[in-house]
Amino acid sequence: MEVNQAKQEHLLALKVMRLTKPTLFTNLPVTCEDRDLPGDLFAQLMREDPSTIKGAEALMLGEMLTLPQNFGNIFLGETFSSYISVHNDSNQVVKDILVKADLQTSSQRLNLSASNSAVGELKPECCIDDVIHHEVKEIGTHILVCAVSYTTQYGEKLYFRKFFKFQTDEVFLEAQIQNITTSAMFMEKVSLEPSMMYNVTELNTVTSGEDGESTFGKMSYLQPMDTRQYLYCLKPKPEYAEKAGVIKGVTVIGKLDIVWKTNLGERGRLQTSQLQRMAPGYGDIRLSLEMIPDTVNLEEPFDIICKITNCSERTMDLVLEMCNTRSIHWCGVSGRQLGKLSPGAFLSLPLILLSSVQGLQSISGLRLTDTFLKRTYEYDDIAQVCVVCPYTNNEC
Repeated sequence: MEVNQAKQEHLLALKVMRLTKPTLFTNLPVTCEDRDLPGDLFAQLMREDPSTIKGAEALMLGEMLTLPQNFGNIFLGETFSSYISVHNDSNQVVKDILVKADLQTSSQRLNLSASNSAVGELKPECCIDDVIHHEVKEIGTHILVCAVSYTTQYGEKLYFRKFFKFQTDEVFLEAQIQNITTSAMFMEKVSLEPSMMYNVTELNTVTSGEDGESTFGKMSYLQPMDTRQYLYCLKPKPEYAEKAGVIKGVTVIGKLDIVWKTNLGERGRLQTSQLQRMAPGYGDIRLSLEMIPDTVNLEEPFDIICKITNCSERTMDLVLEMCNTRSIHWCGVSGRQLGKLSPGAFLSLPLILLSSVQGLQSISGLRLTDTFLKRTYEYDDIAQVCVVCPYTNNEC
């Protein structure tokens, strides 16, 4: 989903395309017999169609490739790649162009830009290109935030953003089963019993008519030292899918139930312990932003709301320190006591700050200290905000 941030006309155009393998173009051939009313009309149109295969126009698959029209599905463990292009559509020379690409998840905001330095100038009909990559390690909603700030030839500083949202809900499990005995065995059942937060779909059958046929054939025998791979797809249940914070911390996905028979009909059964997936590491404590304005005025205080979540299994006693940077200045008392935070609990913290530098600025300088363990956590580049001058160019 794409959402345009600014309503005004901009000199620059931002285009974002996900880099995935293309697919073969498909069409719907329409044919008829020669004695029908259209005669040879449909066949002639298909022969003239550049997307069809010459000599095999009635096939649905063509010779052309189709690029993706949207972000599509992205699965856990895949590498998300995207092409970002900023083009100067105007007849003016634009200066100080800064392009930033951030990926906002339910737990953190990641900077994916290859370079955080501004480009000196961009001439008309020229463009700035960048390719970003990110390995998806969380399930839930991901938002790609592309922000562009620049200065016109008259000294006016402009800024706009675009948002691209995609969902990663599914977890795939592959189980390899090997027969290490000296005789063949009949695999009666291999199933996955999911944990309470997931629904499971078996991907080990091929649909044929009304019934599904096993991918291993009708006779499910496993010869000595042979190995089979079983595949399952797990999706969060609807009541948990909306609670991304709950799903992120879930490492138990279910257990395998395996039933077999030997060549003499003796039955065996193995039920594994709870299988666990490698959950992404968020650290002991997580800091994210619940509210931040898109644009603020230079040297004027503005409000943000931070969300602090205890991801550890122990209670913390937190102290917040606010450290000024070159451009960001915090308002209020540093070293304030936030109190005790139980495991899994969170608190919303309103803060006030201002910026002394124009342009796209990173909010940094927050530090949390757990007084119980004397451990300090520093947070930089939490988010970006566009700082503009509310006065005329001469007054700025």
